[in-house]
Amino acid sequence: ANNLQTLPKQPTDIDKADIRYDQYFGSKLTVFGRYSHRLSNIVVPASIPGPSGGNSNGNIYVKNWQAAGGATYTLSTRSVLEFRMAVGKSINSKLPWFVGTTSIGERFNLPNAPRDPRFTGGVNGQGINGFTTMGVQGSNPQFQNPLVINPKLNYSLLLGKHSLKAGYEYQLINTQIDDFNPKYGADTYSGRFSKVPGSANDNEQFVADFLFGARSNYQLNNAVVVNYRQRMHFLYLADDWKATRKLTINAGLRYEYATPQYLDDNKLSNFDPASNTLVPAKAGGIADRSGINPDRNNFAPRIGIAYTANSKTVIRSAYGISYIHFNRMGGENLLAYNLPNVVNPTIDQAPLTAGAAGVPLCTSTAQTPGTCFRTTLQGYPDNFLSAANVKQINVRANYIPKDYKTSFVQNWHFTVQRELGSGLVLDLAYVGSHGNGLMILADYNQATPNTVDTNLSLQARRPIQNFGLIQIAYGEGFLSYHGLQAKLEKRFSKGLYMLNSFTWSKSIDNASGHLEANNGDNSRANFRNLANDKGVTGYNQPLNNTTTLLYDLPFGRNKQFGSGWNKATDLVLGGWRLSGINTMNSGSAVNLTYSPSSDFSVSGSPNYRPNLIGDPVLPEGSRFSAPSYVQFLNPATVTLPTNRSQPFGSAGRNVVKGFGLYQMDLGLHKDFILTERFKLSFRTEAFNALNRTNFAPPNGNRSSGSFGQINAAYPARQLQFGLKLLF
Repeated sequence: ANNLQTLPKQPTDIDKADIRYDQYFGSKLTVFGRYSHRLSNIVVPASIPGPSGGNSNGNIYVKNWQAAGGATYTLSTRSVLEFRMAVGKSINSKLPWFVGTTSIGERFNLPNAPRDPRFTGGVNGQGINGFTTMGVQGSNPQFQNPLVINPKLNYSLLLGKHSLKAGYEYQLINTQIDDFNPKYGADTYSGRFSKVPGSANDNEQFVADFLFGARSNYQLNNAVVVNYRQRMHFLYLADDWKATRKLTINAGLRYEYATPQYLDDNKLSNFDPASNTLVPAKAGGIADRSGINPDRNNFAPRIGIAYTANSKTVIRSAYGISYIHFNRMGGENLLAYNLPNVVNPTIDQAPLTAGAAGVPLCTSTAQTPGTCFRTTLQGYPDNFLSAANVKQINVRANYIPKDYKTSFVQNWHFTVQRELGSGLVLDLAYVGSHGNGLMILADYNQATPNTVDTNLSLQARRPIQNFGLIQIAYGEGFLSYHGLQAKLEKRFSKGLYMLNSFTWSKSIDNASGHLEANNGDNSRANFRNLANDKGVTGYNQPLNNTTTLLYDLPFGRNKQFGSGWNKATDLVLGGWRLSGINTMNSGSAVNLTYSPSSDFSVSGSPNYRPNLIGDPVLPEGSRFSAPSYVQFLNPATVTLPTNRSQPFGSAGRNVVKGFGLYQMDLGLHKDFILTERFKLSFRTEAFNALNRTNFAPPNGNRSSGSFGQINAAYPARQLQFGLKLLF
C-alpha cells in the first residue's frame, strides 16, 4: 500500500573558496598558482522516519582541495613550452542515520550481531519484497578518498601552414576505499514461507515472513579499508593545418596507457575460470599485482575539418576515439572485495515447509551456516566473519577477466552552420557516438531456472557449485547514440539575445552505467541472455528543446530610458540584465520489473521483467488520482510470470515513458561598480518560476503495492539569491 507520506527537510551546507596568483617575468616567462577548496555537508532524510527508517545516504561529507600551478615559456616567435602541475585530494564519505546509537544487537540481544559504534545504530537493512526497504542503506557507511598528482608538458611550434603540438601527461591516483557492506548486516524476506497452502500469492505473505523473522537471506561484511593504486601515461601529437584559404584540417594521435588497479599491499585476488579458484595477487609486475594483463595497445586517432563554403556557410566534421581507463563501480569491480581480505558471507535459506530445499530450524549459534534455518532474532552464527570458517559459496567473488581490454568510445559529427540574416545563425548537426567494450556487471555463476516440477535452492542450480555469486565486470557493454541537433542563435539590437537548441535523438545500450541506473534500470545484465537486455537507454529522451533569452533592460546611463539619471539612481536602477531559460523534454524511461520469490530467482544481480499483454500505460481518460498519487500504469496489462522455468518475462527493457518536463527559469542580474577595483555582483534566480507541476516517473515494480503510481514530483518553484564581491 502507498500509505505513508513524508516531507522531511534536507539541510545542505556548501562552502567554496579559490585563490589565484599570476606573475610575469618579462616577455617570455609567465607563471601562475591556484588553490581551490570546497566543503560540503548534506543530510539526506529517509523516507521512513525513526530508527526503523534510515534507508538513505544519511550524512554526506565531502571535502576537496586542489593546488595547481604552471609556467609558460616563449622559446621563440614560433615555439612555446608549457608546464602544468596539479595535486588534488578528496575526502568523500557518508554515514547512516542513527550511527553511534544503541545497536539492534544490544537492544534485542541478537547473537553475534555487530556492535561497533562506527557503523551500528538504528535498524540494520530489512528488505521486505514489494515494500520500501527499512533500516540502514545497503551501501552505508562508505568513503572513497582519492589523491591525484597530474603533471603535463606541452610543446607548440608554428611551421608554415602547420601549427604542431606535442605533449606528455602523467597521472598518479591513490585511493583509500571503504566500500564493503553490509557491515551492519542485512536481511531479506522474499520466500513466502508464511503462505497458507492453496492461497494466492500476495505481498502480505512477505510481511508475514518479516513478522515471524523468516528471512530468506541474511548477510554480513567485515570492516576493511583498502588502498588502491593506478598509474597513467599519455602522449599526443596534433597538427592544425591551414590547407587552403577555405579548408582547415586538425589531425592528432594519442597513445594512452593505464595500469590496471592494484593494491599497495597486494591483498586482492581474481577468479580463474580455468581452475574455478581465486588466484591471489603477488609481488612482481603489474599483471602479478593486479590479476589483469595490462593493455598497451590504446591508440586514439582524431581528425576534424572546417570548410568555408562561402561567406555565410561553414561545414565542420570530426571523428575521434576516447578510452575509458578508470571504472569505479562502487565495490563491484574491486578485486580486493574477495577472500581472504574481504569476508562477505550471504546465506540463502528455506525452512522444511518449503520442500526439498528446506532445512530444520537452528538450535545453536555453533551450527554451520546454511545447514539450518536461522531466524532474524537468532542473529548470526559463531565466527561468521572468520575467513577460516567462511565457505566460498557463501560469499561474493568479484571477477575481471584477465584479458580485459580497455573500453573506448567513438564520437563523430557533421555540422553545417549558415548565417540566415543579420545576426541570425543556424547550426544543423548529425551527432553520433558508439561505445565499445564498456564495462558492465553480471553474475558469471548465474543459476539455471527451476523446472515446473522442481523447487531447488538457488545454490543447487548454480553451474559452479563451489562458488556462490561470481560478479563479473567485463567488457560486453555497448552504447549507440544518434541525434539531430539544431541551434538557432539571434543577436538583436538594444541588448536582446536569443538561443534555441533542439535535439531529436535515440540511444540504445544493454545496461546502464553503475550508480547511474534509475527508474528500475540496472547496471547488471542477464549473463545467460545478454541480447535480451538490449533496449533504449535509461536516459533516452528523444526530444529536447531549450530556449534561452538574455535582455539588458533599457534603463540607466547610455540606455533608452534614464540616460540622465544621477549616479546614485543609476547605481540602484540601471544596468540590470534579465535572463530566461525554458526547457521542454520527453519523459524519462521506466523499466518494468518485478521482485521474484526465491524459487523464481536465478541470481540477485539482473533485473526480472514481467510479462506484457497490452499497453502498460493507462489511456489519459482512465488515469485516476488519489490524494497521494496518480495511477499511470495499467496493472491488468503487466502480469507476473507464473512459470518458474521462465522467470524473465516478455516486457522489453525501458519500454515505458513518463511525463515530459516543462520548466521556465528566470534570473535577474546586476553588477554594482563600487570603485575602480571593487565590483559587487548580485543575482537572483527563480527555478520553475511558473510553479508548474512536473510529475516524476511512475513506480515500475509490478511486485510493489504502489505499482504504476506516481507519488512524487520534481521541485516546485525555488528562489535563490547570490552576492559576490570581485576585486
